[in-house]
Amino acid sequence: MSEVLALEVRNIVKRFPGVLANDHVNFALRKGEVHALLGENGAGKTTLMNIIYGLYHPDEGEIFVNGEKVTIDSPHDAIRLGIGMVHQHFMLVPVFTVAENLILGAEPTKGWTLNLDAAREAVRRLSEQYGLEVDPDEVIEDMPVGVQQRVEILKALYRDAKVLVLDEPTAVLTPQEVEELFVIMRQLTERGVSIIFITHKLKEVMAIADHITVMRRGKVVGTTTPAETNEQGLAAMMVGREVVLQVEKSPAKPKDVVLEVKDLVVEDERHLVAVDGVSFEVREGEILGVAGVQGNGQTELVEAITGLRHIRGGKVLLRGKPTPERNPRYLIEHGMAHIPEDRQKHGLVLSYTIADNLVLCTYYKPPFAHGLQRNQAAIVENAQKLVGQFDVRTPSIFTTAGSLSGGNQQKVIVAREFSRPIKLLVANQPTRGLDVGSIEYIHKRIISMRDQGAAVLLVSAELDEITSLADRIAVMYHGKIVAVVDADKVTRTELGLLMAGSKIAEAAPAV
Repeated sequence: MSEVLALEVRNIVKRFPGVLANDHVNFALRKGEVHALLGENGAGKTTLMNIIYGLYHPDEGEIFVNGEKVTIDSPHDAIRLGIGMVHQHFMLVPVFTVAENLILGAEPTKGWTLNLDAAREAVRRLSEQYGLEVDPDEVIEDMPVGVQQRVEILKALYRDAKVLVLDEPTAVLTPQEVEELFVIMRQLTERGVSIIFITHKLKEVMAIADHITVMRRGKVVGTTTPAETNEQGLAAMMVGREVVLQVEKSPAKPKDVVLEVKDLVVEDERHLVAVDGVSFEVREGEILGVAGVQGNGQTELVEAITGLRHIRGGKVLLRGKPTPERNPRYLIEHGMAHIPEDRQKHGLVLSYTIADNLVLCTYYKPPFAHGLQRNQAAIVENAQKLVGQFDVRTPSIFTTAGSLSGGNQQKVIVAREFSRPIKLLVANQPTRGLDVGSIEYIHKRIISMRDQGAAVLLVSAELDEITSLADRIAVMYHGKIVAVVDADKVTRTELGLLMAGSKIAEAAPAV
């Protein structure tokens, strides 16, 4: 007798104009397992999950839940069938409490009024049942990202989800929060919940998955288990070639100071000090990595350096000259490139075409313009070259940036910033949401820029990225630089302790 699967899709086909996103895809999810879904950006993973969750309708193929053929025309149908989805960008109302977010769309009532007591009790019951500790009365915007994610999972469980889709769930989590999430995932599977885990992080797949399905260019290229493969094998399946996972670089040869930050003080949106008297230097031919748990002032630091945020005190100097406040054009003209943390807010004009986004920093200069006249042929030629060079998956260079996947949006920004002569690269989460092939390419380009004499300030939540790329590492904690250490003289454990505010007294002094 064959096993009854929690979820199965057979021969799913989904077409968009110019793109075959899913090409006769087959996928089977067993009850009580974690099944990882891997693939490059544009491989078709998100399209498949959107079909399962009712956001898209397949052109061909069948879906089975608990062995029965079903039709899923909307998220309401998916929820009714016990399918829940936790999106990469959380779908929570920031000013609502945990309990209020939990019941949105399925509100319990007492007579004619909303029964918030029942909502609070539901939070407590589910928290206890699944080990997801949260305060039902805490407001979402006051919670750490990792706890917000628990609320998203609770929302799905409140609707009795037996199949849970987690889309890039660790993208904004600290290493400690990732470990906590994995504990939660195992508790869920022990209680019969089946989990589809979408990620680009191969170490996490090897650590948590029971089965692994790999997609490439819309097709399933194989299903395996952690016992039958390794990170190198998974990377090769995803990309279709051997991938160098370890960054190869020669020792840095730093020269003159390019960026100097002196006693910088910056406030956040609530007018609280987020950067508290920070000082450091970045020289030609070196990479300074900034490590820290998200929310310790890295965002405000980068926005102040790149002209996007008011500076309350201190100075930012570029090649010895103070930079004018809130003037990104001046910084671009003087050789700064910026890969922003929020690609949609600060990196792209979503309603513009890919071609236009690729010249946002240079559209007014030759060869892209002659006086007030745009040179459309040069803009098109530039776009075609960069889309090919950086492997941006798009049916056309005239597609709007807003219609691309998050990973391909990131590739557009990186292509634009890397394609002009620069003296300083400020890279904030440069590979967030990218697949292993793209990460390999971008890491090589960052090292190449360093070797050509550029100064690089790298901010990343990925400790592996910081330790692999950086020559020196500055650790931020509560808005201060608590230590600056040589990357080859510090361990991951020591960095993790510094990031958590421990062992500061024994660490190397900040310089």
